[in-house]
Amino acid sequence: MSVLTRRAVAEFAGTAFLVMAVVGSGVMASRLSPNDVGLQLLQNSVATGAALVALILALQPVSASFNPVVTLVERALGILDTPTALALVAAQFAGGLAGTVLANLMFGLDAVTLSTHQRAGGGLWLGEVVATIGLLLVIFGTIRSGRSERVAFAVGGFITAAYWFTSSTSFANPAVTAARTITDTFAGIAPASAPAFILAQLLGGAAGFLLIRALYPRVPAPLAASAPLPAPAPGPESDRKVLS
Repeated sequence: MSVLTRRAVAEFAGTAFLVMAVVGSGVMASRLSPNDVGLQLLQNSVATGAALVALILALQPVSASFNPVVTLVERALGILDTPTALALVAAQFAGGLAGTVLANLMFGLDAVTLSTHQRAGGGLWLGEVVATIGLLLVIFGTIRSGRSERVAFAVGGFITAAYWFTSSTSFANPAVTAARTITDTFAGIAPASAPAFILAQLLGGAAGFLLIRALYPRVPAPLAASAPLPAPAPGPESDRKVLS
């Protein structure tokens, strides 16, 4: 199996499990705590954050972005070439959709049901911009400061918190957003609401990229963080990325 194929498979599997965690825990929370939305959100956020930590730790040696915005920023920073970035983004979207279908089926629901959960408004869109900027800052700030072994915990912690401090509950991921349109459950988002969320995430990605360049101007572009190599030795190459 080629290096690119391994990376794509890792992104597909990781994004699928991430979405299963988001959607599946949302369904379980709504069934266990049907009359307490706050408790449902707590259960959903904790499950998602924990899954992110585990998935990043497991797939970090191969590829662990699970997020097209992160992959596009890696391309902009020169970490990935264009063909690799496109392949990984395609795998992320495909994995996300597969994860939603599996989550629906696990809980006895139709494989695909379009969400009726409308999520629209300036406050929610701003929440997505903020969540995406914060996610990128946490990921690349941790990695580019030579602490890549801690990125899984940083990302999991940030996403768990961002569920609560952003108005949108921090989707911050175009692949996950698209995947959540095909489940009419707690975690769903109506197809008509998804484009604005994705646009906000892309705007956040552009702003996050500029912030990273401003804060870490002297860090040389590393090799692709998702390369299937052993843990890097201390030095510039420890800037290798692994995340969500």
